[in-house]
Amino acid sequence: MTHSITTIAFDADDTLWHNERFFKLTQDHFASLLADYVEGPDLMGRLLEAERRNILHYGFGIKGFVLSMIETALDITDGRVPQHVIRDLVETGKEMLAHPIELLPHAREAVEIAKVFGRVLIITKGDLLHQERKVAQSGLGELFDGVEIVSDKVAKTYTRIFDAVGDGAARGMMIGNSMKSDVRPMIDAGGWGVFVPHDLSWDIEHAEEPTDHPRFRKIDDLGQLPDLLSDLSKTG
Repeated sequence: MTHSITTIAFDADDTLWHNERFFKLTQDHFASLLADYVEGPDLMGRLLEAERRNILHYGFGIKGFVLSMIETALDITDGRVPQHVIRDLVETGKEMLAHPIELLPHAREAVEIAKVFGRVLIITKGDLLHQERKVAQSGLGELFDGVEIVSDKVAKTYTRIFDAVGDGAARGMMIGNSMKSDVRPMIDAGGWGVFVPHDLSWDIEHAEEPTDHPRFRKIDDLGQLPDLLSDLSKTG
């Protein structure tokens, strides 16, 4: 590239392939299982509280989500939740883990064009085994120069990765659907943060857009990435 970006990283879930919609479907099922005990909105609030607490214990991903549902079911029912509900939640979690990967529009084309401009990475958080499986099943794995599966995404995470794999965060770009995890910490590390909104988002991942920052960019979908990279290469 004629400007300073030499390494481009993509988030995985809900940036390259669908993910959150499976959580939403499971939450709807969870609400139906506990409809006799609590109304849906109250239940979702309690579940979100449990997820926030449990991230420190279980990390991100489906396994922690299932354990949070079970904990919430026990709390809501004062420990009287029927055994079949617990078993149902466990089986639902297994189904989520086994769900086939569905790429989002323009995902492959975006990664292929990014390779023209520099090294290309996946940086994603979650369960190691599950994320590795999703990368393999996506059909995109061979396009990446590296895959980083991390426990959390904060500025020091990006500093470490781009120092090790690229030419430092200042010469890197992170592309993702989470303002909190993909965009803001990458900008804090000195790099470019590109926000690609998804129709569904997890409340825990909400953060304000740094609209006045010179290294913040927002695109409607990955189909707009080639034009963005081209424009930056002309102005950099």
